[in-house]
Amino acid sequence: MGSALQTARTKAAQENWSEARHQAPSRGRWWALVFLALAQFMVVLDGTIVNLALPRLQQEMGITDSTRSWLVTAYALAFGAFLLLGGRIADFWGRKRTFIVAAIGFAVASLLGGIAQQPLELIGARALQGLFAALLAPAALALLTVAFPGGKDRGTAFAFFGSISGVGAAAGVLLGGFLTEHVSWRWCFFVNVPIAVVALVGVWFLATESRAQGNTKYDWPGVILAALGLGSLVYGFTNAEHGWGAPEAWGFIAAGAVLMVLFVLVERTVKHPLLPLRVATERNRAAAFLASFLAGAVLIGGILFINFYIQIVLGFAPFLAGLASLPMTVAVIVTAGIVAKNLPRLGAKIPTAVGPVFMAAAMLWLTQVTAEGTYLVTTLPALVLLGAGLGMVFVPMQNLALFGVDKDDSGVASALVNASQQIGGSLGIALFSTIAAAASAGGASLAALSAGYSTVFLWAAGVAILTTPIALLLITIDRRTFTGTDGDAPAVHLG
Repeated sequence: MGSALQTARTKAAQENWSEARHQAPSRGRWWALVFLALAQFMVVLDGTIVNLALPRLQQEMGITDSTRSWLVTAYALAFGAFLLLGGRIADFWGRKRTFIVAAIGFAVASLLGGIAQQPLELIGARALQGLFAALLAPAALALLTVAFPGGKDRGTAFAFFGSISGVGAAAGVLLGGFLTEHVSWRWCFFVNVPIAVVALVGVWFLATESRAQGNTKYDWPGVILAALGLGSLVYGFTNAEHGWGAPEAWGFIAAGAVLMVLFVLVERTVKHPLLPLRVATERNRAAAFLASFLAGAVLIGGILFINFYIQIVLGFAPFLAGLASLPMTVAVIVTAGIVAKNLPRLGAKIPTAVGPVFMAAAMLWLTQVTAEGTYLVTTLPALVLLGAGLGMVFVPMQNLALFGVDKDDSGVASALVNASQQIGGSLGIALFSTIAAAASAGGASLAALSAGYSTVFLWAAGVAILTTPIALLLITIDRRTFTGTDGDAPAVHLG
């Protein structure tokens, strides 16, 4: 029975792959890739672009330390909580149509953030950005899947698209520092408007519309449970800075865990689940989603505290602090290119397992930060190691997440890999903020802050290295099938 079911699924996936291959535009898809990647760049950029603007923004807007983290968390939380719904909307309503509406909404939300006059207005604009990003990101990745259904071109396209995540996060820091110092922190929001317009126009003319066929009903109980569950978890971790015994900490964490268990139970029973469990439970894709979650915690949460150290303790001006993070961006680009070129020979397991070792080594190096530390000794080597590790992980991760997925589920699968990264990032920020506050014992001296950051980096190293055993145990996919090098066969043979 199980074998027959697997054979039927494989045959269906082959038919979908063949149909998608003939539908894929033969001309212009590489240009479409550029504009889709630009949208992904903007989405990831906004996860970090406000980081270096936070000290100046906090002072001008009169924002408290406890509220400050919500300028980062509000975006990641809304993004992660509604990504699954965004993926299903893209599947059912049309991926190109969803992309266009989301790009317009993201530009409007960014404009509102740039003109905000009150902290709550600013936090609301960040949440609205995250909401439209939850539509934009899965639509972009699903359109990419349709344009590049298989073969070597797919591997190249996904390698380029995957590396954008690391580059976008690091570039956000650089651009945020430049705009904050030389123009205004408000341009950290305004800059999205032209980016969104260019991406929208390019996709409008070059991308081909696609949508799921058959019954397209929404799972509203699943939507509500997922949003409330993820929101409760992040809110609970954020409040843990007041103490793990506080009801607003453990109470919301416990409630979030219960809601997510209920979500899984609902998804097992409803006819049209928000998240078909077959998408998340296949072991190779599960490895990609877990790797995305842990990498998000280290990337988004870790970079935030690296920038705090560079700007607050070392005293770098915002733009100089952004330049100081540039080596990580370069390392991501170089490493991603090397991994992409050698992916047919390496397969997915090796880079996904080795990359986290580099990331953990970077965080361990940063545990030596002190008030008397220097950039060249305490920070630069770690940034290079971190960029190399991220480049190794992001390239195979995007491929694995969509490997062998039925085309009707490509939107939700795209959403899940983005959701796992953003939820990992939001939980990482909340958890690391709590750890930093406890380790610094509430002190505001540079020595106390450095001690807090050092403890955060130690925990981040532990989080990063967890990906290695996950990759070694779960990734079983044949590297030739994975990269489409065994002839013209579709990449659907799992196990």
